[in-house]
Amino acid sequence: MNKLDRYDLRILAELQRDARISNQELAERIGLSPSPCSRRVKQLEDDGYILRQVALLDSKKLGLSLTAFVLIGMDRHTPERFEHFQSIIGKCPEVLECSLVTGMDADYQLKVMVPDMEHYQHFLLGTLTRIEGVTSVRSSFVLRNIMASTELPLEHLRS
Repeated sequence: MNKLDRYDLRILAELQRDARISNQELAERIGLSPSPCSRRVKQLEDDGYILRQVALLDSKKLGLSLTAFVLIGMDRHTPERFEHFQSIIGKCPEVLECSLVTGMDADYQLKVMVPDMEHYQHFLLGTLTRIEGVTSVRSSFVLRNIMASTELPLEHLRS
C-alpha cells in the first residue's frame, strides 16, 4: 500500500461525493493543476484504491420500496457449505449485500431490496429457503431509511 498524501485523500473524498466531476474541476478543488491531478487519479485506480465508478439510482423511482435485512442460519459450518450458499446468493439481483457475520444467532446477513412484500415472499420461499443448508431465515423490514452513505470515512488516514 502506497502512502496516501493530502492530495490523494482529497481526490478520494471528492470522487466519493461526485465521480462525474471533470478533471479540471477536481484539480481546482484540491489545489493541483489538471495534469498531475489526472496522473494521481490514474495511480489511485492502478493501486486499487478506486475500484470502479458507478451511478447511484433512486430506488423509490424504480419501484423498489421494500428493503429487508435478513439473517441466515446454516446447518453446517464447512467451507463447502458456505461456498455453495455464496455462489447462489451472488446470482440473486435482489441481494445488495451479503456478509458473513459473527456475534449473533446467524451466519449471514443480507440486505435485500424488492418492489413489495409479494416479491419478497417469492424470493424467500422460491430462493432462500431452497438453498441447501439454510436452517433459519429471520427478516427485518426497513420502515424508514434515516441515513445512507456510500462514502468511506478517510479521516483516520490523515497525518
